[in-house]
Amino acid sequence: MPGVNKFDPRKHLSYAPPKKVLKMTDLGYAEDTGVSPVAVSHPFQLFTEEAVDLMRTEIFKKEVQEECTFGSNLAPCVLRGYAKKHAPFTYEAWNHPDTLALISHIAGVGLVPVMDYEIAHVNCQTKTESQAKEERERSQLEDEGRRGCQENRADKPIVGWHTDSYPFVCVLMMSDCEGMIGGETALRTADGQYIKVRGPAKGCAVILQGRYIAHQAMRALGTRERITAVTSFRPNDPFLRDDSELRTVRPVSDLSELYHGFAEYRLEMMGARIKREREKLAADRRDGKKFDTLAHKTFLRGAITFVEQTNGEIFQQDKVEKGIIDELNLADPEIESERVEPVQSPHVLYS
Repeated sequence: MPGVNKFDPRKHLSYAPPKKVLKMTDLGYAEDTGVSPVAVSHPFQLFTEEAVDLMRTEIFKKEVQEECTFGSNLAPCVLRGYAKKHAPFTYEAWNHPDTLALISHIAGVGLVPVMDYEIAHVNCQTKTESQAKEERERSQLEDEGRRGCQENRADKPIVGWHTDSYPFVCVLMMSDCEGMIGGETALRTADGQYIKVRGPAKGCAVILQGRYIAHQAMRALGTRERITAVTSFRPNDPFLRDDSELRTVRPVSDLSELYHGFAEYRLEMMGARIKREREKLAADRRDGKKFDTLAHKTFLRGAITFVEQTNGEIFQQDKVEKGIIDELNLADPEIESERVEPVQSPHVLYS
């Protein structure tokens, strides 16, 4: 179509590998806690500025703002489920084999977007220039010795404590971070400690196995906006573990679209597992082997668990309270300035 920008990996990918990738064991978790040994990456350059600007153009379309805006007690303004219908450049960028190969390499496991509805979920924090200027001036006064003021808005979250619904997320910064104060993310380690860390620049991303690590995005001061796009991923191997849940997304979704995507991919996984079991049974009979009762009953138990989990995530629509997401029962992090890790620290996260 004339006037439609096409995603071109040669033009729109600008990959520079992360300086470090932390394993789950680095944060005190068991290596088999999730679907990969990888916990979180350092920020890394993923897309060019031109690519991010084209994505921004799509999220600011009138129809996206009107049809796809949701809010909750954890995040006041998010855009969801718009990519396939309204944002062809964004949709292709996150589905392109070259993009997926880079993300999978860092994550240590082959990944695909969970479903179309979870491509480029956008978190928005915006304010006027006068508000941003006031915040910068306040920060300067604190730097001059007024750090003891009662209200430190940079320690207040824009997104509350949570674990993600899906195994991995890739969080893309879509804003110019120059002059930003705060905007870090707090990451909870296995021993209950909280580390506040700074995030990436525009066009950079972080990969996090967020289904298994509690995290919280802190408020950004001194800048007019903080916009991130979060794309959720699952393993592309249908035989790997998938304990995705819909707890954090049901209240901020078009439930029909969400349930269609969730049910379809879970049935696809189940179909692949049933097909393999049938092929195994047929091969055993062909080879004259006795029926392996224990092995088949183990398969059936796994299948029942998988189906029950799928069923347990699909609530009747009248049972879903829109905009209300249960926060994790975690105490607020007591993160003092000396505990803030610099960007070069291995503890780097942004979401």
